[in-house]
Amino acid sequence: MQRRFFQLLSMLTLAFALSGCGYNDFQRLDEQSKAAWSEVLNQYQRRADLVPNIVATVKGEAQFEQDTLTKVVEARAKATSMQVTPETLNNPEAFQKFQAAQGELGSALSRLMVVSERYPDLKANKGFSDLRVQLEGTENRITVARNRFIETVQEYNVLARSFPTNITAKIFSYAAKPSFTVQNESTISTPPVVDFKK
Repeated sequence: MQRRFFQLLSMLTLAFALSGCGYNDFQRLDEQSKAAWSEVLNQYQRRADLVPNIVATVKGEAQFEQDTLTKVVEARAKATSMQVTPETLNNPEAFQKFQAAQGELGSALSRLMVVSERYPDLKANKGFSDLRVQLEGTENRITVARNRFIETVQEYNVLARSFPTNITAKIFSYAAKPSFTVQNESTISTPPVVDFKK
């Protein structure tokens, strides 16, 4: 009887200790970050799916810069060839490679849109105009999804580094998760050059 009482007491003490140590919060935030990451991937896939239609429409413009189109196609191929899993969230190196590939695709698409301004027939093309609007909407969705992911990772990381939940993090190997970063901070700190003479 006494032995059962001590077993029950130890189980209750363990349950109470686990509930106060943040274990359940780690599980909740880990799942939230995975869900937020899935939404980021969903929006990146949406963008990647638009690229072939944009390229096909632009190819109709006979004098369009082939180099720009080639860079878009290559960047899309690189971005979509990467295998991304939930474990990517816990691997800073793989996460950084994925970010770099998506950044290259975004840059190539931005360049394509800038160059397309020089082609009046392309600008007047209804199909291209619709695709451009879809791409802009998708870029906005990507931004919203990334911001949500950043927020969930920040909440998870604060939990992993705060006392006493940092003890739980060490016991159960809950390492801080990488977040989105800017590839080249010096580039974005330089104001863009605007030249209306061109």
